[in-house]
Amino acid sequence: MYSKGDKTRVVLLPRQLYAELLSSRGDGGNLEPIFRSRKKSDGGRLNPVSVTHLVKAAAVRVGLSEKASAHWLRHCHASHALNRGAPIHLLSQTLGHASVATTSKYLHAKPNDSSGLYLAT
Repeated sequence: MYSKGDKTRVVLLPRQLYAELLSSRGDGGNLEPIFRSRKKSDGGRLNPVSVTHLVKAAAVRVGLSEKASAHWLRHCHASHALNRGAPIHLLSQTLGHASVATTSKYLHAKPNDSSGLYLAT
């Protein structure tokens, strides 16, 4: 997937979901968008504004704040991945950051956590 800065992003999906997404394409093969817009002027592709509206509507449907956004989901992904032990260099690559320093902003101190807990007693 290509995104901001023409960087390539790799998104891992379960095999079955990947197959379903590929089968949802029309006759255009790899050139056919998977997530299509209703507007022909967009070349059939969703634009960033449409994605924002879809994310906000989905968030409200499941009881989340309408302030949700694709960027908010990206931030949640980063925070949860780090909290579950993902190596910061891997997350940095996944997010497409040029520097691990950029990714480090997702590191949060937890109220019940301290570096002292990792010292021998």
